[in-house]
Amino acid sequence: MTLHHTILPPPANPLARNASRTSTAVERWIVPGLLLAFVLFYLLPLMTHGLWIPDETRYGQISQEMLLSGNWVAPHFMGIRYFEKPIAGYWMIAIGQAIFGDNLFGVRIASAVSTGVSVWLAYLIARRLWNDPLKSGACALLYMSFGLVAGQAGYANLDPQFTLWVNLSLVALWFALDSRSSRERIGAWAMLGVACGMGFMTKGFLAWLLPVLIAVPYMLWQRRLGELLRYGPVATVVAALVSLPWVLAIHHQEPDFWRFFFWHEHIRRFSADDAQHARPWWFYLPLLAASSLPWAALLPSTLIDAWKNKRQPATGFLLLWLVLPLAFFSLSKGKLPTYIMPCLLPLALLMGHTVVGLLEQAKSRAIRVNGIFNVVLAGAALIALIYLQATRGIYENTEMFSLSLAYIVLAGWIISSALQISRPLLLWSAPALGIWLLVALLPAAMPGQIVNSKMPDQFIAEHIDALGETTSLLSNDLGAASALSWRLKRPQVDLFNTVGELKYGLDDPAMASRKVTKENVGEWMTEARKKGAVGVVMRVNSVQEVQEVAMLPVDGKRYQRGNLEILIFPQSRP
Repeated sequence: MTLHHTILPPPANPLARNASRTSTAVERWIVPGLLLAFVLFYLLPLMTHGLWIPDETRYGQISQEMLLSGNWVAPHFMGIRYFEKPIAGYWMIAIGQAIFGDNLFGVRIASAVSTGVSVWLAYLIARRLWNDPLKSGACALLYMSFGLVAGQAGYANLDPQFTLWVNLSLVALWFALDSRSSRERIGAWAMLGVACGMGFMTKGFLAWLLPVLIAVPYMLWQRRLGELLRYGPVATVVAALVSLPWVLAIHHQEPDFWRFFFWHEHIRRFSADDAQHARPWWFYLPLLAASSLPWAALLPSTLIDAWKNKRQPATGFLLLWLVLPLAFFSLSKGKLPTYIMPCLLPLALLMGHTVVGLLEQAKSRAIRVNGIFNVVLAGAALIALIYLQATRGIYENTEMFSLSLAYIVLAGWIISSALQISRPLLLWSAPALGIWLLVALLPAAMPGQIVNSKMPDQFIAEHIDALGETTSLLSNDLGAASALSWRLKRPQVDLFNTVGELKYGLDDPAMASRKVTKENVGEWMTEARKKGAVGVVMRVNSVQEVQEVAMLPVDGKRYQRGNLEILIFPQSRP
Protein backbone atom coordinates (compact mmCIF):
# COMPACT_ATOMS: atom_id res chain seq x y z
CA MET A 1 0.00 0.00 0.00
CA THR A 2 1.36 3.27 -0.99
CA LEU A 3 0.77 6.20 1.33
CA HIS A 4 0.41 9.57 -0.25
CA HIS A 5 1.49 12.41 2.01
CA THR A 6 0.10 15.86 1.39
CA ILE A 7 2.35 18.70 2.44
CA LEU A 8 0.26 21.41 4.07
CA PRO A 9 1.36 25.07 4.41
CA PRO A 10 2.22 26.17 7.93
CA PRO A 11 -0.62 27.77 9.85
CA ALA A 12 -0.91 31.48 9.27
CA ASN A 13 0.30 33.78 12.04
CA PRO A 14 -2.87 34.93 13.84
CA LEU A 15 -1.34 38.31 14.63
CA ALA A 16 -0.50 38.89 10.98
CA ARG A 17 -3.97 37.74 9.96
CA ASN A 18 -5.61 40.12 12.44
CA ALA A 19 -3.37 42.97 11.30
CA SER A 20 -4.37 42.28 7.70
CA ARG A 21 -8.05 42.29 8.60
CA THR A 22 -7.63 45.54 10.56
CA SER A 23 -5.81 47.16 7.65
CA THR A 24 -8.56 46.13 5.23
CA ALA A 25 -11.29 47.43 7.59
CA VAL A 26 -9.47 50.72 8.04
CA GLU A 27 -9.07 51.17 4.30
CA ARG A 28 -12.77 50.52 3.78
CA TRP A 29 -14.17 52.69 6.55
CA ILE A 30 -11.66 55.42 7.40
CA VAL A 31 -12.58 57.88 4.64
CA PRO A 32 -16.37 57.52 5.08
CA GLY A 33 -15.88 57.70 8.86
CA LEU A 34 -13.85 60.89 8.68
CA LEU A 35 -16.36 62.43 6.26
CA LEU A 36 -19.20 61.59 8.66
CA ALA A 37 -17.27 63.11 11.57
CA PHE A 38 -16.60 66.20 9.45
CA VAL A 39 -20.31 66.70 8.78
CA LEU A 40 -21.47 65.95 12.35
CA PHE A 41 -18.82 67.79 14.34
CA TYR A 42 -17.48 70.42 11.95
CA LEU A 43 -20.37 71.52 9.71
CA LEU A 44 -23.56 71.07 11.75
CA PRO A 45 -22.43 73.23 14.72
CA LEU A 46 -21.54 76.23 12.54
CA MET A 47 -25.02 77.73 12.96
CA THR A 48 -25.45 77.06 16.69
CA HIS A 49 -23.84 80.18 18.19
CA GLY A 50 -23.18 83.81 17.38
CA LEU A 51 -20.05 85.40 15.96
CA TRP A 52 -17.23 85.78 18.47
CA ILE A 53 -15.60 89.18 18.75
CA PRO A 54 -13.25 90.53 17.64
CA ASP A 55 -12.15 88.11 14.88
CA GLU A 56 -15.35 86.62 13.50
CA THR A 57 -17.29 89.88 13.26
CA ARG A 58 -14.28 91.61 11.68
CA TYR A 59 -13.61 88.99 9.03
CA GLY A 60 -17.30 88.50 8.35
CA GLN A 61 -17.85 92.24 7.87
CA ILE A 62 -14.75 92.84 5.70
CA SER A 63 -15.70 89.95 3.42
CA GLN A 64 -19.34 91.01 3.26
CA GLU A 65 -18.24 94.53 2.34
CA MET A 66 -16.31 93.11 -0.62
CA LEU A 67 -19.56 91.62 -1.90
CA LEU A 68 -21.49 94.84 -1.31
CA SER A 69 -18.92 97.20 -2.83
CA GLY A 70 -17.52 95.00 -5.58
CA ASN A 71 -13.99 95.96 -4.46
CA TRP A 72 -12.08 92.65 -4.42
CA VAL A 73 -8.65 94.29 -4.36
CA ALA A 74 -8.32 96.41 -1.19
CA PRO A 75 -9.77 95.26 2.14
CA HIS A 76 -11.93 97.76 4.03
CA PHE A 77 -13.33 97.36 7.53
CA MET A 78 -16.63 99.21 7.91
CA GLY A 79 -15.61 101.39 4.95
CA ILE A 80 -12.19 102.20 6.49
CA ARG A 81 -8.89 101.06 4.96
CA TYR A 82 -7.67 97.95 6.78
CA PHE A 83 -4.27 96.71 5.61
CA GLU A 84 -3.28 94.24 8.35
CA LYS A 85 -3.78 91.23 6.05
CA PRO A 86 -3.71 90.60 2.28
CA ILE A 87 -6.82 89.66 0.32
CA ALA A 88 -7.18 85.91 -0.34
CA GLY A 89 -8.54 84.99 3.10
CA TYR A 90 -11.29 87.56 2.69
CA TRP A 91 -12.01 86.16 -0.77
CA MET A 92 -12.69 82.72 0.67
CA ILE A 93 -15.00 84.03 3.41
CA ALA A 94 -16.76 86.27 0.89
CA ILE A 95 -17.30 83.31 -1.44
CA GLY A 96 -18.81 81.40 1.48
CA GLN A 97 -21.27 84.23 2.11
CA ALA A 98 -22.00 84.58 -1.61
CA ILE A 99 -22.92 80.88 -1.85
CA PHE A 100 -24.63 80.28 1.50
CA GLY A 101 -25.79 83.79 2.39
CA ASP A 102 -24.84 86.41 4.97
CA ASN A 103 -25.29 84.02 7.86
CA LEU A 104 -23.23 82.15 10.43
CA PHE A 105 -22.71 79.15 8.14
CA GLY A 106 -21.60 81.32 5.23
CA VAL A 107 -19.06 83.20 7.36
CA ARG A 108 -17.52 80.05 8.86
CA ILE A 109 -17.60 77.53 6.00
CA ALA A 110 -14.19 78.64 4.66
CA SER A 111 -12.52 77.67 7.94
CA ALA A 112 -14.30 74.31 8.07
CA VAL A 113 -13.47 73.40 4.48
CA SER A 114 -9.85 74.53 4.87
CA THR A 115 -9.46 72.27 7.90
CA GLY A 116 -11.19 69.40 6.12
CA VAL A 117 -8.74 69.66 3.22
CA SER A 118 -5.84 69.69 5.69
CA VAL A 119 -7.19 66.45 7.19
CA TRP A 120 -7.22 64.96 3.69
CA LEU A 121 -3.63 66.11 3.19
CA ALA A 122 -2.67 64.35 6.43
CA TYR A 123 -4.14 61.11 5.07
CA LEU A 124 -2.52 61.63 1.67
CA ILE A 125 1.02 62.29 2.86
CA ALA A 126 0.86 59.53 5.49
CA ARG A 127 -0.08 57.11 2.72
CA ARG A 128 2.87 58.33 0.67
CA LEU A 129 5.27 58.15 3.62
CA TRP A 130 4.42 54.65 4.88
CA ASN A 131 1.89 53.05 2.49
CA ASP A 132 -0.02 51.77 5.51
CA PRO A 133 -3.82 52.34 5.63
CA LEU A 134 -3.88 52.03 9.41
CA LYS A 135 -1.20 54.71 9.82
CA SER A 136 -2.87 56.95 7.24
CA GLY A 137 -6.19 56.71 9.05
CA ALA A 138 -4.58 57.24 12.46
CA CYS A 139 -2.69 60.35 11.30
CA ALA A 140 -5.80 61.90 9.74
CA LEU A 141 -7.92 61.14 12.81
CA LEU A 142 -5.32 62.51 15.22
CA TYR A 143 -4.95 65.73 13.24
CA MET A 144 -8.70 66.17 12.90
CA SER A 145 -9.16 65.72 16.65
CA PHE A 146 -6.38 68.00 17.89
CA GLY A 147 -8.23 70.51 20.05
CA LEU A 148 -6.81 73.63 18.41
CA VAL A 149 -7.40 72.29 14.90
CA ALA A 150 -10.99 71.22 15.60
CA GLY A 151 -11.75 74.43 17.48
CA GLN A 152 -10.50 76.71 14.73
CA ALA A 153 -12.46 74.75 12.10
CA GLY A 154 -15.65 76.38 13.36
CA TYR A 155 -14.16 79.83 13.83
CA ALA A 156 -14.13 82.46 11.10
CA ASN A 157 -10.59 83.74 10.85
CA LEU A 158 -7.61 83.34 8.52
CA ASP A 159 -5.51 80.82 10.45
CA PRO A 160 -7.21 77.64 9.15
CA GLN A 161 -6.81 78.93 5.59
CA PHE A 162 -3.17 79.90 6.06
CA THR A 163 -2.50 76.55 7.73
CA LEU A 164 -4.01 74.78 4.72
CA TRP A 165 -1.67 76.57 2.32
CA VAL A 166 1.38 75.85 4.49
CA ASN A 167 0.33 72.21 4.79
CA LEU A 168 -0.19 71.95 1.04
CA SER A 169 3.18 73.53 0.30
CA LEU A 170 5.05 71.05 2.50
CA VAL A 171 3.04 68.04 1.38
CA ALA A 172 3.83 69.07 -2.20
CA LEU A 173 7.49 69.42 -1.23
CA TRP A 174 7.59 65.85 0.03
CA PHE A 175 5.83 64.57 -3.08
CA ALA A 176 8.42 66.45 -5.16
CA LEU A 177 11.26 64.87 -3.19
CA ASP A 178 9.67 61.41 -3.39
CA SER A 179 8.56 61.65 -7.02
CA ARG A 180 9.20 58.81 -9.45
CA SER A 181 9.24 60.77 -12.71
CA SER A 182 10.19 64.21 -13.98
CA ARG A 183 6.58 65.00 -14.82
CA GLU A 184 5.43 64.14 -11.30
CA ARG A 185 8.32 66.12 -9.82
CA ILE A 186 7.57 69.26 -11.82
CA GLY A 187 3.86 68.97 -11.01
CA ALA A 188 4.63 68.76 -7.29
CA TRP A 189 6.96 71.78 -7.40
CA ALA A 190 4.27 73.71 -9.31
CA MET A 191 1.69 72.80 -6.66
CA LEU A 192 4.12 74.04 -4.02
CA GLY A 193 4.21 77.34 -5.89
CA VAL A 194 0.41 77.58 -5.99
CA ALA A 195 0.26 76.97 -2.22
CA CYS A 196 2.95 79.58 -1.54
CA GLY A 197 1.18 82.13 -3.73
CA MET A 198 -2.18 81.60 -2.02
CA GLY A 199 -0.57 81.53 1.43
CA PHE A 200 1.20 84.80 0.68
CA MET A 201 -2.08 86.41 -0.36
CA THR A 202 -3.71 85.09 2.82
CA LYS A 203 -1.19 86.13 5.47
CA GLY A 204 1.95 87.41 3.87
CA PHE A 205 5.62 86.58 3.37
CA LEU A 206 5.66 83.80 5.99
CA ALA A 207 4.07 81.51 3.40
CA TRP A 208 7.27 81.74 1.33
CA LEU A 209 9.64 81.46 4.28
CA LEU A 210 8.34 78.26 5.90
CA PRO A 211 8.89 75.88 2.94
CA VAL A 212 12.39 77.32 2.43
CA LEU A 213 13.07 76.92 6.15
CA ILE A 214 12.47 73.18 5.85
CA ALA A 215 13.62 72.49 2.27
CA VAL A 216 17.14 73.95 2.53
CA PRO A 217 18.36 72.00 5.61
CA TYR A 218 16.66 68.82 4.41
CA MET A 219 18.25 69.04 0.96
CA LEU A 220 21.65 69.78 2.50
CA TRP A 221 21.28 66.79 4.81
CA GLN A 222 20.28 64.52 1.92
CA ARG A 223 22.92 66.06 -0.39
CA ARG A 224 20.27 67.07 -2.92
CA LEU A 225 20.88 70.81 -3.03
CA GLY A 226 21.34 70.68 -6.80
CA GLU A 227 17.79 69.35 -7.16
CA LEU A 228 16.50 72.28 -5.12
CA LEU A 229 18.36 74.73 -7.36
CA ARG A 230 17.01 73.08 -10.52
CA TYR A 231 13.37 72.74 -9.55
CA GLY A 232 12.94 75.48 -6.94
CA PRO A 233 12.54 78.14 -9.64
CA VAL A 234 9.45 76.28 -10.90
CA ALA A 235 7.73 76.92 -7.55
CA THR A 236 9.00 80.51 -7.51
CA VAL A 237 7.64 81.30 -10.96
CA VAL A 238 4.25 79.69 -10.24
CA ALA A 239 3.96 81.55 -6.91
CA ALA A 240 4.70 84.81 -8.68
CA LEU A 241 2.13 84.11 -11.41
CA VAL A 242 -0.51 83.34 -8.77
CA SER A 243 0.09 86.43 -6.64
CA LEU A 244 1.44 89.06 -9.04
CA PRO A 245 -1.90 90.24 -10.52
CA TRP A 246 -3.23 91.16 -7.08
CA VAL A 247 0.16 92.54 -5.94
CA LEU A 248 0.12 95.00 -8.84
CA ALA A 249 -3.59 95.77 -8.47
CA ILE A 250 -3.33 96.67 -4.77
CA HIS A 251 -0.24 98.79 -5.44
CA HIS A 252 -2.14 100.68 -8.13
CA GLN A 253 -5.26 101.15 -6.01
CA GLU A 254 -3.58 101.70 -2.61
CA PRO A 255 0.10 102.69 -3.05
CA ASP A 256 0.69 102.76 0.73
CA PHE A 257 -0.43 99.15 1.28
CA TRP A 258 2.98 97.48 1.00
CA ARG A 259 4.74 100.00 3.21
CA PHE A 260 2.26 99.49 6.03
CA PHE A 261 1.83 95.74 5.57
CA PHE A 262 5.55 94.92 5.32
CA TRP A 263 6.88 97.11 8.12
CA HIS A 264 4.00 97.03 10.57
CA GLU A 265 2.74 93.47 10.11
CA HIS A 266 6.12 91.74 9.56
CA ILE A 267 9.13 93.66 10.82
CA ARG A 268 7.56 95.32 13.87
CA ARG A 269 5.48 92.30 14.85
CA PHE A 270 8.54 90.04 14.69
CA SER A 271 11.18 92.23 16.31
CA ALA A 272 9.80 95.35 17.99
CA ASP A 273 9.86 95.51 21.79
CA ASP A 274 6.33 96.96 21.74
CA ALA A 275 5.07 94.36 19.26
CA GLN A 276 1.39 93.47 19.43
CA HIS A 277 0.62 90.32 21.47
CA ALA A 278 4.11 90.21 23.03
CA ARG A 279 4.88 86.89 24.75
CA PRO A 280 8.01 85.20 26.23
CA TRP A 281 10.11 82.93 24.00
CA TRP A 282 8.83 79.73 25.69
CA PHE A 283 5.15 80.60 25.09
CA TYR A 284 4.64 77.90 22.44
CA LEU A 285 6.18 75.01 24.37
CA PRO A 286 3.28 74.41 26.80
CA LEU A 287 0.88 75.51 24.08
CA LEU A 288 2.06 72.65 21.87
CA ALA A 289 0.83 70.20 24.50
CA ALA A 290 -2.44 72.07 25.02
CA SER A 291 -3.02 72.24 21.25
CA SER A 292 -2.65 68.47 20.92
CA LEU A 293 -5.32 67.60 23.49
CA PRO A 294 -6.80 65.00 23.91
CA TRP A 295 -3.54 63.30 22.87
CA ALA A 296 -1.10 65.39 24.91
CA ALA A 297 0.08 62.48 27.08
CA LEU A 298 1.29 60.71 23.94
CA LEU A 299 3.76 63.52 23.20
CA PRO A 300 6.70 61.99 25.16
CA SER A 301 6.39 58.64 23.37
CA THR A 302 6.03 60.42 20.04
CA LEU A 303 9.07 62.64 20.46
CA ILE A 304 11.24 59.81 21.82
CA ASP A 305 10.27 57.54 18.92
CA ALA A 306 10.89 60.34 16.41
CA TRP A 307 14.31 61.08 17.86
CA LYS A 308 15.31 57.41 17.67
CA ASN A 309 14.36 57.34 13.96
CA LYS A 310 15.62 60.82 13.09
CA ARG A 311 18.05 59.47 10.48
CA GLN A 312 15.23 58.05 8.40
CA PRO A 313 14.37 60.56 5.62
CA ALA A 314 10.63 60.64 6.36
CA THR A 315 11.07 61.13 10.11
CA GLY A 316 13.83 63.69 9.61
CA PHE A 317 11.63 65.68 7.22
CA LEU A 318 8.73 65.68 9.70
CA LEU A 319 11.00 66.71 12.58
CA LEU A 320 12.31 69.64 10.56
CA TRP A 321 8.72 70.58 9.69
CA LEU A 322 7.77 70.51 13.36
CA VAL A 323 10.83 72.03 15.05
CA LEU A 324 12.05 74.77 12.71
CA PRO A 325 8.73 76.69 12.38
CA LEU A 326 8.23 76.27 16.14
CA ALA A 327 11.65 77.80 16.77
CA PHE A 328 10.97 80.62 14.30
CA PHE A 329 7.62 81.48 15.87
CA SER A 330 9.24 81.38 19.32
CA LEU A 331 11.79 84.00 18.25
CA SER A 332 9.04 86.43 17.24
CA LYS A 333 8.12 89.09 19.79
CA GLY A 334 4.43 89.01 18.84
CA LYS A 335 2.69 85.67 19.41
CA LEU A 336 -0.85 84.33 19.24
CA PRO A 337 -1.88 80.72 20.03
CA THR A 338 -3.06 80.05 16.47
CA TYR A 339 0.35 80.86 14.98
CA ILE A 340 1.46 77.36 16.02
CA MET A 341 -1.08 75.62 13.76
CA PRO A 342 1.36 74.93 10.86
CA CYS A 343 3.35 72.75 13.31
CA LEU A 344 0.45 70.42 14.09
CA LEU A 345 0.27 68.37 10.89
CA PRO A 346 3.82 66.98 11.25
CA LEU A 347 3.09 66.33 14.92
CA ALA A 348 -0.02 64.33 13.95
CA LEU A 349 2.01 62.34 11.42
CA LEU A 350 4.74 61.51 13.93
CA MET A 351 2.15 60.66 16.58
CA GLY A 352 0.16 58.45 14.19
CA HIS A 353 3.34 56.56 13.31
CA THR A 354 4.10 56.05 17.02
CA VAL A 355 0.57 55.01 17.99
CA VAL A 356 0.31 52.38 15.25
CA GLY A 357 3.71 51.07 16.32
CA LEU A 358 2.40 50.71 19.87
CA LEU A 359 -0.71 48.91 18.61
CA GLU A 360 1.31 46.51 16.48
CA GLN A 361 3.55 45.68 19.41
CA ALA A 362 0.56 45.43 21.80
CA LYS A 363 2.11 48.07 24.07
CA SER A 364 -0.80 49.73 25.81
CA ARG A 365 0.83 51.61 28.66
CA ALA A 366 1.31 55.01 26.95
CA ILE A 367 -2.19 54.87 25.45
CA ARG A 368 -3.73 54.03 28.82
CA VAL A 369 -1.78 56.86 30.50
CA ASN A 370 -3.23 59.24 27.90
CA GLY A 371 -6.75 58.13 28.86
CA ILE A 372 -6.01 58.59 32.56
CA PHE A 373 -4.63 62.07 31.92
CA ASN A 374 -7.81 63.06 30.06
CA VAL A 375 -10.09 61.64 32.76
CA VAL A 376 -8.23 63.63 35.41
CA LEU A 377 -8.31 66.82 33.32
CA ALA A 378 -11.98 66.52 32.35
CA GLY A 379 -12.92 65.46 35.89
CA ALA A 380 -11.20 68.54 37.32
CA ALA A 381 -13.07 70.72 34.82
CA LEU A 382 -16.38 69.10 35.81
CA ILE A 383 -15.71 69.63 39.53
CA ALA A 384 -14.75 73.25 38.86
CA LEU A 385 -17.98 73.82 36.90
CA ILE A 386 -20.11 72.31 39.67
CA TYR A 387 -18.31 74.44 42.27
CA LEU A 388 -18.62 77.67 40.30
CA GLN A 389 -22.29 77.06 39.60
CA ALA A 390 -22.98 76.30 43.27
CA THR A 391 -21.05 79.27 44.65
CA ARG A 392 -21.32 81.93 41.95
CA GLY A 393 -24.27 80.86 39.83
CA ILE A 394 -22.49 81.51 36.53
CA TYR A 395 -25.58 80.12 34.73
CA GLU A 396 -28.92 81.85 35.37
CA ASN A 397 -32.06 79.83 36.14
CA THR A 398 -33.19 80.40 32.56
CA GLU A 399 -29.96 78.87 31.21
CA MET A 400 -30.31 75.31 32.48
CA PHE A 401 -30.24 73.93 28.93
CA SER A 402 -26.82 75.53 28.35
CA LEU A 403 -25.61 74.20 31.70
CA SER A 404 -26.83 70.72 30.75
CA LEU A 405 -24.87 70.95 27.50
CA ALA A 406 -21.74 71.86 29.46
CA TYR A 407 -22.21 68.79 31.69
CA ILE A 408 -22.79 66.60 28.62
CA VAL A 409 -19.59 67.91 27.01
CA LEU A 410 -17.46 67.12 30.06
CA ALA A 411 -19.18 63.79 30.68
CA GLY A 412 -18.54 62.84 27.05
CA TRP A 413 -14.87 63.69 27.45
CA ILE A 414 -14.64 61.54 30.59
CA ILE A 415 -16.53 58.57 29.11
CA SER A 416 -14.53 58.54 25.87
CA SER A 417 -11.28 58.69 27.83
CA ALA A 418 -12.46 55.93 30.15
CA LEU A 419 -13.09 53.75 27.09
CA GLN A 420 -9.49 54.33 26.04
CA ILE A 421 -8.34 53.24 29.50
CA SER A 422 -10.46 50.08 29.52
CA ARG A 423 -9.51 48.83 26.03
CA PRO A 424 -6.42 50.83 24.97
CA LEU A 425 -5.48 48.64 22.00
CA LEU A 426 -9.01 48.40 20.62
CA LEU A 427 -10.54 51.74 21.60
CA TRP A 428 -7.42 53.87 21.45
CA SER A 429 -9.17 56.47 19.25
CA ALA A 430 -12.16 57.01 21.58
CA PRO A 431 -10.97 60.44 22.90
CA ALA A 432 -11.55 61.84 19.42
CA LEU A 433 -15.30 61.55 20.04
CA GLY A 434 -14.90 63.40 23.33
CA ILE A 435 -13.03 66.35 21.82
CA TRP A 436 -15.34 66.53 18.81
CA LEU A 437 -18.33 66.62 21.15
CA LEU A 438 -16.64 69.37 23.17
CA VAL A 439 -15.86 71.48 20.11
CA ALA A 440 -19.35 70.99 18.65
CA LEU A 441 -21.37 71.78 21.78
CA LEU A 442 -19.25 73.99 24.04
CA PRO A 443 -19.87 77.30 22.21
CA ALA A 444 -23.62 76.71 22.51
CA ALA A 445 -23.12 75.81 26.18
CA MET A 446 -21.61 79.17 27.14
CA PRO A 447 -23.32 81.04 30.00
CA GLY A 448 -25.31 84.11 29.08
CA GLN A 449 -22.75 86.54 30.46
CA ILE A 450 -20.16 85.24 27.98
CA VAL A 451 -22.65 85.15 25.09
CA ASN A 452 -23.73 88.72 25.77
CA SER A 453 -20.16 89.95 26.07
CA LYS A 454 -18.47 87.97 23.28
CA MET A 455 -21.30 87.41 20.75
CA PRO A 456 -23.08 90.79 20.43
CA ASP A 457 -24.56 89.93 17.02
CA GLN A 458 -27.14 87.71 18.78
CA PHE A 459 -28.52 90.62 20.81
CA ILE A 460 -28.40 92.87 17.75
CA ALA A 461 -30.27 90.26 15.67
CA GLU A 462 -33.18 90.40 18.13
CA HIS A 463 -33.63 94.11 17.41
CA ILE A 464 -32.70 94.05 13.74
CA ASP A 465 -36.04 95.49 12.56
CA ALA A 466 -35.78 98.59 14.74
CA LEU A 467 -32.11 99.11 13.89
CA GLY A 468 -32.83 98.59 10.20
CA GLU A 469 -35.16 101.60 10.16
CA THR A 470 -32.40 103.98 11.30
CA THR A 471 -30.38 106.20 8.95
CA SER A 472 -27.27 106.64 11.15
CA LEU A 473 -25.39 104.16 13.35
CA LEU A 474 -22.96 104.70 16.23
CA SER A 475 -21.01 102.45 18.59
CA ASN A 476 -18.27 102.79 21.20
CA ASP A 477 -16.92 99.25 20.66
CA LEU A 478 -15.29 97.85 17.51
CA GLY A 479 -16.60 94.33 18.08
CA ALA A 480 -20.18 95.52 18.55
CA ALA A 481 -19.82 97.97 15.66
CA SER A 482 -18.66 95.27 13.24
CA ALA A 483 -21.44 92.93 14.42
CA LEU A 484 -23.94 95.73 13.83
CA SER A 485 -22.48 96.47 10.40
CA TRP A 486 -22.54 92.79 9.38
CA ARG A 487 -26.09 92.16 10.60
CA LEU A 488 -27.47 95.24 8.84
CA LYS A 489 -25.22 94.95 5.75
CA ARG A 490 -24.29 98.61 6.27
CA PRO A 491 -20.56 99.46 6.46
CA GLN A 492 -21.20 102.99 7.74
CA VAL A 493 -21.06 102.73 11.55
CA ASP A 494 -19.46 105.77 13.17
CA LEU A 495 -17.13 105.18 16.12
CA PHE A 496 -17.64 106.92 19.44
CA ASN A 497 -14.45 107.45 21.44
CA THR A 498 -12.79 104.29 20.10
CA VAL A 499 -10.04 103.65 17.56
CA GLY A 500 -8.21 100.38 18.34
CA GLU A 501 -6.97 98.44 15.31
CA LEU A 502 -8.47 101.03 12.95
CA LYS A 503 -5.92 103.67 13.90
CA TYR A 504 -4.15 103.51 10.54
CA GLY A 505 -7.36 103.76 8.52
CA LEU A 506 -8.85 106.49 10.70
CA ASP A 507 -5.69 108.61 10.32
CA ASP A 508 -6.81 109.22 6.73
CA PRO A 509 -8.23 112.78 6.67
CA ALA A 510 -11.14 111.50 4.58
CA MET A 511 -12.23 109.42 7.59
CA ALA A 512 -12.38 112.33 10.04
CA SER A 513 -16.20 112.28 10.00
CA ARG A 514 -16.21 108.66 11.18
CA LYS A 515 -14.62 109.60 14.53
CA VAL A 516 -17.02 110.86 17.18
CA THR A 517 -15.45 112.25 20.34
CA LYS A 518 -16.85 113.13 23.74
CA GLU A 519 -16.59 116.77 22.77
CA ASN A 520 -18.65 116.55 19.58
CA VAL A 521 -21.04 113.66 20.25
CA GLY A 522 -23.87 116.06 21.07
CA GLU A 523 -23.40 117.90 17.79
CA TRP A 524 -23.10 114.61 15.86
CA MET A 525 -26.33 113.33 17.40
CA THR A 526 -28.22 116.53 16.61
CA GLU A 527 -27.17 116.46 12.96
CA ALA A 528 -27.77 112.73 12.59
CA ARG A 529 -31.30 112.96 14.01
CA LYS A 530 -32.20 115.64 11.50
CA LYS A 531 -31.64 113.05 8.75
CA GLY A 532 -33.62 110.26 10.43
CA ALA A 533 -33.67 107.82 13.32
CA VAL A 534 -30.33 106.91 14.95
CA GLY A 535 -29.29 103.47 16.18
CA VAL A 536 -26.60 103.18 18.86
CA VAL A 537 -24.95 100.05 20.27
CA MET A 538 -22.93 100.73 23.41
CA ARG A 539 -20.72 98.53 25.54
CA VAL A 540 -21.05 99.63 29.17
CA ASN A 541 -18.33 97.86 31.10
CA SER A 542 -16.31 100.64 32.75
CA VAL A 543 -16.67 104.04 34.37
CA GLN A 544 -15.61 105.69 31.11
CA GLU A 545 -18.25 103.80 29.13
CA VAL A 546 -20.93 104.75 31.69
CA GLN A 547 -19.92 108.36 31.12
CA GLU A 548 -20.17 107.87 27.35
CA VAL A 549 -23.75 106.60 27.64
CA ALA A 550 -24.60 109.57 29.87
CA MET A 551 -23.57 111.95 27.07
CA LEU A 552 -26.32 110.61 24.78
CA PRO A 553 -29.87 112.01 24.72
CA VAL A 554 -32.38 110.56 27.18
CA ASP A 555 -35.38 110.23 24.86
CA GLY A 556 -34.28 107.06 23.08
CA LYS A 557 -35.80 103.60 23.40
CA ARG A 558 -33.36 101.41 25.34
CA TYR A 559 -32.71 97.67 25.36
CA GLN A 560 -30.10 96.16 27.65
CA ARG A 561 -28.51 92.75 28.01
CA GLY A 562 -25.39 92.16 30.06
CA ASN A 563 -22.95 94.97 29.34
CA LEU A 564 -24.55 95.86 25.99
CA GLU A 565 -27.15 98.54 25.37
CA ILE A 566 -29.08 99.25 22.19
CA LEU A 567 -30.60 102.71 21.91
CA ILE A 568 -32.99 103.85 19.18
CA PHE A 569 -33.42 107.62 18.88
CA PRO A 570 -36.29 108.88 16.70
CA GLN A 571 -35.83 111.52 14.06
CA SER A 572 -36.00 115.00 15.54
CA ARG A 573 -38.89 117.18 14.53
CA PRO A 574 -38.08 120.36 12.57
